[in-house]
Amino acid sequence: MRTSPLNSVFGLLVISAFALVGCSSESERPLASPITLDGPVFGSFYQVTIADALTQGEAKTLEEGIKAQLDQVDQSMSTYRDDAELMAFNQAPLREWQPLSNALIEVMAISQSVAEASNGAFDVTIGDLVNLWSFGPEARPEEVPSDTVLNERLEQVGFDALDVDTQSMQAQRTRDVFVDLSAVAKGHATDRVAAYLDQQGIEHYLVNLGGDLIARGYRDPDEETLWRVGIEVPTDGPQTAQHVIPLENLSVATSGDYRNYFEIEGKRYSHTLDPRSGKPITHGLASVSIFHPSNAWADAWATALLVVGETSGMALAREHDLSVLMLIRDGETWRSLASPAFARFFGQTLLEELEIDVATDAEKG
Repeated sequence: MRTSPLNSVFGLLVISAFALVGCSSESERPLASPITLDGPVFGSFYQVTIADALTQGEAKTLEEGIKAQLDQVDQSMSTYRDDAELMAFNQAPLREWQPLSNALIEVMAISQSVAEASNGAFDVTIGDLVNLWSFGPEARPEEVPSDTVLNERLEQVGFDALDVDTQSMQAQRTRDVFVDLSAVAKGHATDRVAAYLDQQGIEHYLVNLGGDLIARGYRDPDEETLWRVGIEVPTDGPQTAQHVIPLENLSVATSGDYRNYFEIEGKRYSHTLDPRSGKPITHGLASVSIFHPSNAWADAWATALLVVGETSGMALAREHDLSVLMLIRDGETWRSLASPAFARFFGQTLLEELEIDVATDAEKG
């Protein structure tokens, strides 16, 4: 269930503006707004665009704080560094409670909640399956695993093998599973950066962490212009927007099956695995975008709905009142389908403008 570093939502282009005007101190010089702070992270990128009035010194302090938040998430939840807290947990003895950081417990608790609600379509215990299919940190050739090996690993998988105690801030593995939080940790990191900016009194910003986004305030505070984000056409070609949607004090995470994959003998194997079968998904649902106050929750739910497909995914969206936008393959084109919660939130005018259908009673699943 590893999400692609190039998720299907891409941020708007914002010009990085560090034009300075005369002032007595370099750090006190005001910057032209908006400014963009960006760099590599988690094998992908981060981009934070801020429309508040800032000095050069304030921008530098914010950039250092953002990097510190991202470093803390990496240190806690990475499966690519041996010294990460999560890796230590995966190597700890079975059936022994391990005290963990608040952040790690929080992400595990979100994961378990979505796993239970989706009947196992989302499952962070599939790390060994991810590695088996060559989508994890193990450096190995891309190949299709044999049914024997696949079934052996599948027998161990299951979210019931992970116990999380949010009261005492500890967790344990009851079977030899490899916990992989990559389908939710990036969303958590996006929330962390946004919370940090809130704490610093920043009112107008867009955080883009490898395609996971969260917006506050306005892109242009004077004109009260909302941030606008593009929902990417689900192909492996150049990034273009299928829909452009205004984002007001909300986050969005998208999971798609078309960026991270490999091909063998002309057959394409998606990076998105169904934890219940241990195999890549094969249905026509190409991408799922979840609009939610929390990007961590959006990240997890986007993966779960992508796994189960259009009909079951929309049924889950209805059951849990999720604001969902699906892009579904329809021959050589795409069909856009929104959940009732999405329609209520964004309104009929936007739906008609973007030619987005709303799921009907017949599509409850």
